[in-house]
Amino acid sequence: MRILVDTNILVRSVERAHPLIRVSRDALRQLYEENHELCVTPQVVGEFWNVCTRPTAMNGLGNDIATTDRLVSRIETLFTLLPDSLECFRQWRVLLLRYQVKGVKVHDTHLVASAITHNASRLLTFNAADFRRYTNITVIDPLSLLP
Repeated sequence: MRILVDTNILVRSVERAHPLIRVSRDALRQLYEENHELCVTPQVVGEFWNVCTRPTAMNGLGNDIATTDRLVSRIETLFTLLPDSLECFRQWRVLLLRYQVKGVKVHDTHLVASAITHNASRLLTFNAADFRRYTNITVIDPLSLLP
């Protein structure tokens, strides 16, 4: 099964001091070992780069470009990159209207559109509440995978 991985999972999995680092890594490992196809989108990778290179004073990780590039290269190796497409854009527009999406939530809607377009029926995220409105995707909270 294809599972789209949200940015917050990737960030937590590399943020050494974060209390959810182990939960993030364990969830990814478990899903991988269960033979799920873990996927990301260009949007997720872009958001990851943003957080990694943003100063810590601005809620970022404060990494330099070389470190961030190494992390992104690892993501490209470990995850399937689902491409943006015209079909994804059209699905996004449909969802925006169907769910009356406004403001910053348009980014979450784009992830859902990517998931639908690429037959990823599940989304792994710590922000389950942000995706409750969407009936065409199942959200997996990594905390729910704990033994």
